[in-house]
Amino acid sequence: MGLVTSTPPDLGPAALAALKQYLRITIDGEDAALTEQLRSAYEQCECFLGTTLILRDYAELLTAGSGWQTLTHRPVLSIETVDGLLAEGSDIALPVDAYAIDIAADGGGRIRIERPGAAGRVRVHYSAGIAGHWEGVPETLRQGIVRLAAFGYSERSAQAAVPAAVTALWRPWRRVAIA
Repeated sequence: MGLVTSTPPDLGPAALAALKQYLRITIDGEDAALTEQLRSAYEQCECFLGTTLILRDYAELLTAGSGWQTLTHRPVLSIETVDGLLAEGSDIALPVDAYAIDIAADGGGRIRIERPGAAGRVRVHYSAGIAGHWEGVPETLRQGIVRLAAFGYSERSAQAAVPAAVTALWRPWRRVAIA
């Protein structure tokens, strides 16, 4: 797994509206604090699930070695480009026949560099996510995010554990790895 950068998720105004409705807040004075709690709850949900919820673009650095390498985020919808990186940091275009890509039925993406040329590393640009926007995220996941954000807002503590009611909503969607 290499360095990964991404565009931030766009929760949009619907997520904030759902949280404010849940908390019965009708004024805008707390929007910044509520938005911060929403982002935190959203990130915790993605970490718990092992899944990207709202479609985002990623750039991931991988070695140019042989063998299949798995992309960090899933479900992968598309792998757009694969660029070689030279030692001094400049990009080189890899021809399409210099690498192989695979997107599995379970959303896992992987890449194999067959002919890296002078590149020691590669940068893979891809998109991953289960929904294009907040409203497309399954209802139970949205409810859990809103409840966790409300809990964080009311407790004002970053150290609090995720409530069992939230994990109960998320657990059916969780990806687990068997070692």
